[in-house]
Amino acid sequence: MTQAFNGGDNSRLFVRSTPSKLWRNIAIGSLGFWLSGSLILDFVVMPTMWTTGMMESSGFASASYSIFWIFNRVELVCAAAALSSIWALIEVSLFSVATNRKLFAGAMMLMAIALSYTFILTPYMSGLGIDLDVLATTKAIPVEMNQMHSIYWVLEASKLGIAGMLLSFCNSSAAE
Repeated sequence: MTQAFNGGDNSRLFVRSTPSKLWRNIAIGSLGFWLSGSLILDFVVMPTMWTTGMMESSGFASASYSIFWIFNRVELVCAAAALSSIWALIEVSLFSVATNRKLFAGAMMLMAIALSYTFILTPYMSGLGIDLDVLATTKAIPVEMNQMHSIYWVLEASKLGIAGMLLSFCNSSAAE
């Protein structure tokens, strides 16, 4: 008891970890949080909006833009954390050059996908969805919207695959 107050041996209280373990944990945490959020958005929020008929309402574009505006910013933070931690993990670990390239390329592609969602896809889709003709009796979905949905789902599948690959690599390297 007196050792704790006198600055004695604190090794039992604080466990020091290696830098590679710290960066691996940051990578796993940010990628796991990002993947779980994406899966909830893709398989809970979007189908709920579709089945409740919200997509046909006049305020859908502004409501969905608000949802995606927030989520896209969270995605950017997760992509930055994943890229930074993968980059640091590459620097402090002794992986092969080919593995380092794959890891860095995957992290850069995730950042590019998050940036394209935030600054290209979401604003463009919201612009397509805004109803500017209040007097129109029939409302048709623009053809470009279907193309943008296709692009979104291709990017989303790529994001989930790349993030899953990075997560599996980080998890397998943690077991070593």
